[in-house]
Amino acid sequence: MHRKRLIVGSFVLGLIVSTVSLAGARNGPKPEVFPRDSVAYGRTYGEWSAAWWQWSLAIPVANHPLFDKGGCSVGQSGPVWFLGGKVCSTGDPTCDSSSATRTCTVPAGKALFFPIVNTEDSTLEDPGKTIVELRAFAESIIDGTADLTAEVDGVAIPNLKESFREQSTVFGFTLPQDNLLNAVGEGPFAAGTYFPAADDGVYLLLAPLPAGPHVLHFHGAFPAFKFALDITYNLIVQ
Repeated sequence: MHRKRLIVGSFVLGLIVSTVSLAGARNGPKPEVFPRDSVAYGRTYGEWSAAWWQWSLAIPVANHPLFDKGGCSVGQSGPVWFLGGKVCSTGDPTCDSSSATRTCTVPAGKALFFPIVNTEDSTLEDPGKTIVELRAFAESIIDGTADLTAEVDGVAIPNLKESFREQSTVFGFTLPQDNLLNAVGEGPFAAGTYFPAADDGVYLLLAPLPAGPHVLHFHGAFPAFKFALDITYNLIVQ
């Protein structure tokens, strides 16, 4: 089992279907999340999840935001920004991949896309597998996840696994020399572009938040691997 796959753990505005309001917000406008079957900013959830992996795998570890070595603006472009969990390099005893608290400044008008839990498989990591087999592996891991929660400013988003689980479209990705897969103990893999890959995960696409401070918190567990993650983003939208 590849350790990286347990870590949660890239435009012109296209057709956007209605967002889902989250009931019970304590103050100000209610946060909104795009439904899983929406086409938002020109992409489906499956296309955004593929783009999330392309973003994460393309960033050198030396300034990677999910390793807490770079700010959350690294590698971002367009109207949707990506967030994620915590990744640790193998052999780093000071790093805890189960939790992170980050402060992140986000330009006004940016939507946020991130996984609660996700995993991928590729023929780079598992040569000879078919797309069906890649998907089956990813699906088996996410089937076993539990205790999924997400809150925006204290407002819970319900039914995460039932309402926001999605498989990515088939995608390719580009690795730098200083890449995430090598850092987490896979490979060693040379820098280059690889295809195909596919993922499974529970993702959220949040509509742009109002200017000001916000708190995003999410949690998920992989009981079979005795691993859980708990991530907090203190967001400053300006």
